[in-house]
Amino acid sequence: MTDTAPPANRKGRVLFASLIGTTIEFFDFYIYATAAVLVFPKLFFPAGDPASATLQSLATFALAFFARPIGSAVFGHFGDRVGRKATLVAALLTMGISTVVIGLLPTYAQIGIAAPLLLALCRFGQGLGLGGEWGGAVLLATENAPPGKRAWYGMFPQLGAPIGFFLATAIFLLLTELMDDAAFFAWGWRIPFLASAVLVLVGLWVRLSLTETPAFQKVLDQHERVRLPMREVLLGQPRALLVGTLLTLATFVLFYLMTVFALSWGTAQLGYTRERFLMLQLVGVLCFAATIPLAALYADRFGRRRAMIVATVAILLFGLFFAPLFVAGDTSGTLVFLMLGLALMGLTYGPVGTILAEQFPTSVRYTGASLAFNLAGIFGASLAPYIATWLAGNYGLQYVGYYLAAAAALSLAALLTLRRESTHA
Repeated sequence: MTDTAPPANRKGRVLFASLIGTTIEFFDFYIYATAAVLVFPKLFFPAGDPASATLQSLATFALAFFARPIGSAVFGHFGDRVGRKATLVAALLTMGISTVVIGLLPTYAQIGIAAPLLLALCRFGQGLGLGGEWGGAVLLATENAPPGKRAWYGMFPQLGAPIGFFLATAIFLLLTELMDDAAFFAWGWRIPFLASAVLVLVGLWVRLSLTETPAFQKVLDQHERVRLPMREVLLGQPRALLVGTLLTLATFVLFYLMTVFALSWGTAQLGYTRERFLMLQLVGVLCFAATIPLAALYADRFGRRRAMIVATVAILLFGLFFAPLFVAGDTSGTLVFLMLGLALMGLTYGPVGTILAEQFPTSVRYTGASLAFNLAGIFGASLAPYIATWLAGNYGLQYVGYYLAAAAALSLAALLTLRRESTHA
């Protein structure tokens, strides 16, 4: 190392920076998901059929997933050209500003059709920011990881998902306890969106103190930057992109069935109050958080591919037994359903970031991993609550489970095509 070499990032700072950023991003994302079920159908869409308003609200929820690959392309380009640090700061700002503006929007009763249009625009901004955030946070962790610890480091940004979801659910639950429905729908629902500004400032402060990752610094030093990373991923890494997208599919379908769909179905069809179901979900999210580090430890010891295969087979089996646990009047069964489903989510989510990053060379890793992850979001998450609601309403809840099992089968097929543990160190 020469005197001009950049200082190494401290372990604690790297892990905290990767964790805090994804926590903020997923907090922002999940407060929208919760509001899309509980708030937006009533305040941002024309009065009429409640089921139709819910479907329209879920359509705006889906919009962010179509924005995420665009975020992957834009932020991935700069992440692979300029660096991980600057790009992560820009992604966090994009997500944070979009979220805070949602908390300031007038409703349909105040400005008519412009209200859902502005809501959709902000949701698109959320998706754009998250499309650039996730890949960069995973690379910040894994590209600073010591040998034999890549999955362990890579699980820290993954922990941001359950922590963000826990905080999002907890704040809505707290607001529900502290105020009546009139106050909640008049102004209380805005608090989580506006409070996001504080979290964003913390995330920016941490990230601005970092230096570039050693792996990307090596790309810079050896003049190996790719002029157009997206073109290289699409034309030079098509197999990695396809396999990466498919192996992540079940992860997305499972999570959004266990959160958005379950909340909507549980409160609308099974007779649960909003407060009671959110409390049950909080217990499930604790299981989600607990199994992420367990999966990472297993992945570092036995391999990321093997860990993902075990989790995906379990998800497939869970899909076949989806309906019997999730029934009206059986709170204990619903709790077991949420705990089991979200625990399986942790088992697949823990190693997925690391295994995706390993499929692409360093020079296009930001773009490739982000694009694969977010394409899986389009196919696996964007329409999952909508499809599940339609399937359950027309054919029965068991068909939602079959939908999950089919997604798991596709992910399993993709995982089985991986020939070795790590294509790119």
